[in-house]
Amino acid sequence: MTAARPGWRGIVALILAALFFQLVLIAPDAPGGFTWGTLLRLPLELPAILLLLAALPRHSIATTLLRMALTAVLVFVTLLRLADIGTSLAFARPFNPAVDLHLVEAGIRLGFSTLGAPLALTALAAAALAIACLAAALWWASGRFAGLLHGPVTLAAAALAIVAVGAAVAGSLPLRPPLTVATSRLVADRLQTYAATRADLARFRAETAKDPFAGATGLFDRLAGRDVLIVFIESYGRASFDNPLYAPTHLATLRAAEPRLAAAGLTMRSGWLTSPVEGGQSWLAHATLESGLTISSQTRYRALLASRRATLYDLAARSGFRTAAVMPGITMAWPEGPEQGFETILASADLGYRGRPFNFVTMPDQFTLAAFDRLVPRGPEAGPLVAQIVLLSSHAPWVPVPELIPWNEVGDGTVFDRWALSGDPPEVVWRDHDRVRDQYRQALDYSLQTILSYAARQSDRPPLMVVLGDHQPAPFVAGIERRDVPVHLIGSPDLVALFEDWGWTAGLVPAADVPSAPMSDFRDRFIRALSTNAPAPAN
Repeated sequence: MTAARPGWRGIVALILAALFFQLVLIAPDAPGGFTWGTLLRLPLELPAILLLLAALPRHSIATTLLRMALTAVLVFVTLLRLADIGTSLAFARPFNPAVDLHLVEAGIRLGFSTLGAPLALTALAAAALAIACLAAALWWASGRFAGLLHGPVTLAAAALAIVAVGAAVAGSLPLRPPLTVATSRLVADRLQTYAATRADLARFRAETAKDPFAGATGLFDRLAGRDVLIVFIESYGRASFDNPLYAPTHLATLRAAEPRLAAAGLTMRSGWLTSPVEGGQSWLAHATLESGLTISSQTRYRALLASRRATLYDLAARSGFRTAAVMPGITMAWPEGPEQGFETILASADLGYRGRPFNFVTMPDQFTLAAFDRLVPRGPEAGPLVAQIVLLSSHAPWVPVPELIPWNEVGDGTVFDRWALSGDPPEVVWRDHDRVRDQYRQALDYSLQTILSYAARQSDRPPLMVVLGDHQPAPFVAGIERRDVPVHLIGSPDLVALFEDWGWTAGLVPAADVPSAPMSDFRDRFIRALSTNAPAPAN
């Protein structure tokens, strides 16, 4: 039995409904995918969907359930494609629902801090309305075809179309452009990714148990009681050396600091590490460095915290060192901190900043370092220290940028208000990618000037400083595809000499041909360089 033939208005509605399905099915999932050529694609899923809808009884429960499922799946796929575009721009990789859902909440918080509450709430409301409109339009479109050609012949044709889609996804039915099954392949790919993520998690849990330093004590004896400061500079990557937009500024700052540090009796060596991430998720890089394992996803991060794996800070505490974390970007509870081996945690609210925030950046780097000196006891009486300090001024949106001031003027941070209120806001600057890149250049240069000025002040019993980037900035800012980050060792000559066999370059500018080691290798190599009786590497 077939449904009554539709009139001309019904035919127009059918054409519009089919075109809407077409647009949803051919939507791109990568930046730059919106081209005229995209509109010429012919998704093989389209006839399968339309025939299946037409073959079933119009008002049956099965048809209603099919329409609901179809609407939900296509809304999900559309959101997934948009997420792919977002993570490709920010992190140079597709979105993985198994590990990346937390990025939605992080993105919302970044939006509130960057755009302000009114604009952020407006954007959220617009996004919710757009999703609702998409779902309503899909429901309407599916209803135009439901029961249109109800009968066994149409059902058989639908089954044949579905088999063809499956064969094309499996690769047994080759397709030539403009035919495509991109939507089905995207769903299949995400299912495979989910299975691979689960398998990777099982392998990772086994890796956490293979630790040559498990139970080790008495490490770091070559430090002779001196402190270690591990300082992360946000978004400091190889782009500062290889991209001509940034290299002249950042290399000049590094080279100008070398004679000042040498005059203070300090020695420098620099090399490269390969970060597990790009564009964001700094905590994964921090966890990689401290654990000696590659922490490339939130799933691995959580598994690390749940394991008994000893971090660099755990091992330092077992060996008689105090441990501390200075985290100006932490504005909420941080239960992960003690799990990573930190005895003292100074989050944003603990540092005493009374000035205005710099959008997402809670305080300038100079205040962070001054607060560390003020709040964390140093010297022989206090006992040796291993501390992690995270500098935030070079975090997006890179607007506005403070200036380095005399250290004795830092005070409670209100002195920085003159810069916190200056210049165009992010919503203006971020309309122009060239302006964004220039703001990044300025912000990172401020961070470099600040930490190098701070290092030059450490001439009285200087600590061993490890200054490194956490990851490259977002790909459109970095302009290069490598994940390398620079790392600098700064300290007294006798301590830096312990790392001579690493092959790193003397000074603050690592040679371009120095091999980049995985960031996960750092923990074990660093501890062995500073310990006379370090355990041998695991087989």
